[in-house]
Amino acid sequence: MTGRSAVLLLALFFGGRAVPPPDTPDFLNGDTTVALTLEAPVTELFQRGQEDENFSVPGTVTYKDSSGKDVVIRDVQVSVRGHTSRRETECTFPKLKLKFPDKASVKIGTHCGENDGETLSTKYGRLSNELSPLREALVYHLLHAVEAPTLRARAARITYVDAGRPPLVRNALLLEDDDDAMRRLEGKSEIAMESFGDVGKRGASADAARIAFAEAMIGNFDWCMRFAPDDIYRCNQPKPLWNVLAFDRGNGTALAIKDFDLAGIVVGAHPWFKGIFTEAFLPSKSKTATEVVAQVQRTRSLFPRAQLDAERRHFMDRKAAAYAAIDKADVDPRGRQIARAYVDAFYEAIADDAAYYRKVIAKDNVQLFADAGRGAPACGPKDLVRAGTPVNVLQASGTMSQVMLLDVMWRWGQADPCPAILRGPVWIASDAISAEWPVK
Repeated sequence: MTGRSAVLLLALFFGGRAVPPPDTPDFLNGDTTVALTLEAPVTELFQRGQEDENFSVPGTVTYKDSSGKDVVIRDVQVSVRGHTSRRETECTFPKLKLKFPDKASVKIGTHCGENDGETLSTKYGRLSNELSPLREALVYHLLHAVEAPTLRARAARITYVDAGRPPLVRNALLLEDDDDAMRRLEGKSEIAMESFGDVGKRGASADAARIAFAEAMIGNFDWCMRFAPDDIYRCNQPKPLWNVLAFDRGNGTALAIKDFDLAGIVVGAHPWFKGIFTEAFLPSKSKTATEVVAQVQRTRSLFPRAQLDAERRHFMDRKAAAYAAIDKADVDPRGRQIARAYVDAFYEAIADDAAYYRKVIAKDNVQLFADAGRGAPACGPKDLVRAGTPVNVLQASGTMSQVMLLDVMWRWGQADPCPAILRGPVWIASDAISAEWPVK
């Protein structure tokens, strides 16, 4: 081959599709909002991907490098992800996942839909517009600020280009892929939800304690994790884990929480509130404070006192970092206000022993009554309140106390409601009440 022929061949090689694609950058590296363009047949993807999670379409991602030059990555596989968000009645623009030619992946938390303002979806109470992804990005940054185990994340502004349709520009959230999180957390394999067992079995108490407090701080109830074999709080037998990743490290288990599009900081309000809690428990406070106190108080039933106090100190030491994350977030003014309200309530709830160690029902097998004379059960004849349930004592009569009760264990929910605890006070034996729980 002559030298000229070789030059021509090389020119053809590097001028055509054989040019190796650029390495996928670390889109999650940075705390500013990153701009991307995604060109793909997303309409076709949504039509077929909602029923077939293995279906994907080819796409092209364009972004600007540090010099401001456009960088184009072709042959990106785009697929739909998520559970409830994949339903068209819930999200007309469901969550996505991008898989790049070099096998790198990133998840996209989309705007979900085009609802107005603070309007929530009917089924699950989502904020289905582009306020949501930036608020969720704030949640992730807040969790990183307090060193809670979670995914890496970054706010984004994405231009979606679908042939034959006008470009759509919306806020989004870029998220770390689960496999990348596993490697970062030094996991060897992911533990399937069905085989997780419980926190005690997995030796994951340290991560679990951090998570329990963190979920309270952000007002998120869309999660569950079985802490012990008999723990039934928002979990069931087939699903001992929800929106929590578990990785086997060989010598232990690493946990990481995810998916906060239903967290209080994101949605601002939970439609289910009136069926579980009562505002009368904290009459001078907001629903936000009641939600936070409920999850904060539940931690007392999960861990020994020394571990609880250590976690409280951990979060108090990072209070300034938490507020700094809120202050610098790229988020709407109302979203920032909601975030501050949740974090304010959280730090007030753990600030000192008087705030944290509220009076609770500190005995097992305690019956609730409608009157001081124990004439009738408040709920049902066999409805026993769970130890660790907070109470506010209103008055005493003989050996009985009239209390407002906060059902932090979700003992009474839609499947087994007790309207009496939501309507007003009930009566219990006074000797069942104590602030010294768990004991020192």
